[in-house]
Amino acid sequence: MRRAVIAFTAFLGGLVFLLAGPAHAGPADCQGLKGTLKLQGQPVNGAKISVTTEDGQPVQDVTSNAQGIWDVQVDKPGKYKVTLDPGSLPQDSQVRGGNNVRTPTVYEGNCSTVLFALEAKGAAAGPEQGTAGESSFWAQAAQLSFEGLNLGLIIALGALGLSLIYGTTGLTNFAHGELVTLGAVLAYMFNVGFSIQLIPAAVLAVVLAGALGYGQDRFFWGQLRKRGTGTIAMMIISIGVAILLRNLIQFFFGAQTESYTDYNTQAGLQIGPISAAPKNLWAMGIELAVLVVVGLALMKTRTGKAARAVSDNPALAASSGINVDRVIRIIWAGGGAIAALAGVMLGLSQSLKFTMGQDILLLIFAGVTLGGLGTAFGALVGSLVVGVFIQVSTLWVPPELKSVGALVVLIVVLLFRPQGILGRRERIG
Repeated sequence: MRRAVIAFTAFLGGLVFLLAGPAHAGPADCQGLKGTLKLQGQPVNGAKISVTTEDGQPVQDVTSNAQGIWDVQVDKPGKYKVTLDPGSLPQDSQVRGGNNVRTPTVYEGNCSTVLFALEAKGAAAGPEQGTAGESSFWAQAAQLSFEGLNLGLIIALGALGLSLIYGTTGLTNFAHGELVTLGAVLAYMFNVGFSIQLIPAAVLAVVLAGALGYGQDRFFWGQLRKRGTGTIAMMIISIGVAILLRNLIQFFFGAQTESYTDYNTQAGLQIGPISAAPKNLWAMGIELAVLVVVGLALMKTRTGKAARAVSDNPALAASSGINVDRVIRIIWAGGGAIAALAGVMLGLSQSLKFTMGQDILLLIFAGVTLGGLGTAFGALVGSLVVGVFIQVSTLWVPPELKSVGALVVLIVVLLFRPQGILGRRERIG
């Protein structure tokens, strides 16, 4: 019981410390409002935003840049009114729910993020069924569910690698988010730096990230295991590795937001009430295929069966002739490659920045825990639940609070099923 309490305390402390991490890029004395406008994952350039005080005194009018980013610095803290001009948006887009006004509060020395959810006009339009309000609501629900599936599959890729590493080594790897970022940055390097088309650039990034994952265990984590380092100590070490990798990525990549050179602007396809860019459909198909193939490989292949044996009982697996270290290194290589693919897909659906893995890490943990630690298909199911709930919840809650709802679902499910949706009950003691 004492060891469980220590492990849980270390886990929570590590999570808080890691997510606090280094401050996001920006001036230390930032005091104002900022935001990013995107439509179907693509930045919206030239949108007009007007900022006034709470009593209507004008502060500043700005427009979003090529990355969809805008910001306004204010002289003093307080409540402000931010208005997005719908006429400055692309012709086929609108603000979700029609609410183009926000009233955020700026605190001393802090920048408040203002979110406007944009959607294609066709997503809210449709044949009249009952009242127009009902039709619009269900159209929005369908669009958000699709976006949630897209997000959930990306989370699932990251969660799968984390779950496999935990299942075979018992390590809760806080540096896994940086592996996601690394995949996106490597693909960006090949795509932009070496002018390689994005698809082969992504393949090269995934292969290189897999090799780096193998090297991590071969020269670092494996050496710690040989020295008898406990899982709690290794978990704390992973926090340091995460901070180191994040700062290295920031040093070489920079603190700015970037995009790939390919597939940035695509006309949306209208599928019933759902509007989707073709790249999102292809990405979802690839993500689902990879998840299914890896899951089947774990169940059907010799290496997969060996990995499950190591996960169940490493000592017994070693005594039966299985090379435990070799299996773990294969899992690390696969986990690194899958995390890199998640980073590429995340960068394709939004923009690249050095904190993108850190930003999604909490959702990856939620997906893994909800689905069941150490299970491949559990990571998929849990991540889909998290992704869909996050997006659909914006029908009722502000977008700023959508991640909180996912964590509430996680807590509720674990109260009734502590092992997760597809996890197995284990006797302790």
